[in-house]
Amino acid sequence: MTPTGLSRDVSTTAKRTVLISGASISGPALAYWLHRSGCAVTVVEKAGALRDGGYPIDVRGTAIEVVRRMGILPRLRDAHIDSRRCTFLDADGSEVASVSPSAVAGGVEGQDLEVRRGDLAASLYGKVRDDVEFLFDDSIDTLDQSDQGVDVAFHSGQRRTFDLVVGADGMHSRTRESLFGPEEQFHRYLGYCFAIFTMPNTFGLSRELVLWNTPGKAAALYAVGDHDELHAFLNFHQPEPPFDALRNPDAQRDLVATVFAGAGWEVPGMVNAMRDADDLFFDTAGQIRMPHWSSGRVALVGDAAYAPSFLTGQGSSLALVGAYMLANALATHRDHTAAFAAYERDVREFVAMNQALVDNGAATLFPTTARALEQRNAMLRGLVTMPSATARPAHSALTLPACGPMP
Repeated sequence: MTPTGLSRDVSTTAKRTVLISGASISGPALAYWLHRSGCAVTVVEKAGALRDGGYPIDVRGTAIEVVRRMGILPRLRDAHIDSRRCTFLDADGSEVASVSPSAVAGGVEGQDLEVRRGDLAASLYGKVRDDVEFLFDDSIDTLDQSDQGVDVAFHSGQRRTFDLVVGADGMHSRTRESLFGPEEQFHRYLGYCFAIFTMPNTFGLSRELVLWNTPGKAAALYAVGDHDELHAFLNFHQPEPPFDALRNPDAQRDLVATVFAGAGWEVPGMVNAMRDADDLFFDTAGQIRMPHWSSGRVALVGDAAYAPSFLTGQGSSLALVGAYMLANALATHRDHTAAFAAYERDVREFVAMNQALVDNGAATLFPTTARALEQRNAMLRGLVTMPSATARPAHSALTLPACGPMP
């Protein structure tokens, strides 16, 4: 047993076999800790390879301790984006305020991290690729549970049996749908839609975010370094989710273009770039709220169980912490029913506190009314006049157990 994480199994008990669906954040993190506690782990991922690049994500609070215990904190610190400023613009493109990123996001400067999603995924994968079986370009078709295990039929035609299965396959989890039913039962729409894509950096931006707002609409350009590429972001308030557009990329582009028609600043050029982008990601801002995260021998972790939405900035951190706590529960309890119950008991309040950071249509960065926008701008101007004010962390903490007994 080591002081930096879950214990390694040295018993003669047969290894518990675990299948994890999803190789993004929570999946590889869970695989790492399960392997350390003596499990034989397989990860199945529908993509043909690990995804690189990607938009910036945060690693905050308790999740910093998780990645420290995994030994990847130095690498993530090297990959830290270290943005220097956030500039807020009015409808006509004039500057409202320019402040430090930590003052806006609520992060703890010098401690919390912001990295490209692909950098975090690559760091996690690098810790487990030699110890864990990965099945890329495949997915779970069906699950059939029994007292002896879970019979899994893969899309490739392969059939195998595992002791346990964990869905780490994101907010639109197929594992969750096959086990618990349609996403609509658990999806809490927060009143926003967004489009993310990359476009050329013809603005001379470097290590900074520029955010344009009008009531109910926002456009952002984010330069994560000195690169010739920008992350572009178009966000808008929509009272009801546009279900048809979610299944039709052309309808997504048309919807965004219609919403932002006549907008000022650089928005027309961003809309044109969106139409040509080959990496457009469109979705609604929403949360997954479930009464239970497991059924029988199958459990959920990360966004599949409790997506908090990008508006909280806590999705990746919840995924890392949840993976650690699920692995710890399985290492502590040989009986999976008791382990899953302990996992829910120990993590649910932490999840609820982080999901409560945002409410329907009430995201601070994206005001939906003229009054709310002016209040937000007044707050930003106050940050400029009081630069020494300490930002309060926009996340709650969870005390991690040091390690778990051998399974």
